[in-house]
Amino acid sequence: QVQVQESGGGWVQPGGSLRLSCEVSGSTSRNYGVSWFRQSSGKEREFVSGIRGADGGTTYANFAKGRFTVSRDRATSTVYLRMNNLAPEDTAIYYCARRAGNPIISMMSQSQHYETWGPGTQVTVSS
Repeated sequence: QVQVQESGGGWVQPGGSLRLSCEVSGSTSRNYGVSWFRQSSGKEREFVSGIRGADGGTTYANFAKGRFTVSRDRATSTVYLRMNNLAPEDTAIYYCARRAGNPIISMMSQSQHYETWGPGTQVTVSS
């Protein structure tokens, strides 16, 4: 059974950085897509960034471009989200999600295609 678990959330001041981790267990397949989504209080869940396991292809939401970087470590089956220059509007619960197969990059932002979700990790940006 495939499972994902996020870690690395916490409190940070505006302008600070955090690195979130998503550990994937229960699968050794290199054909997958892992994405980060986030949900703020009172708002709908939104796509942040995704990475394709087969070739490392990446995609970002507009608000994440230039500030966030998604990467993967095949040896540890871990996907990372490095977030720089954080702002209060980045405060949210961040979720990691995995889907099997080799997804089309442009479709990785669609949450309905993901089979496995983690419980989320809270990120709070405030002074």
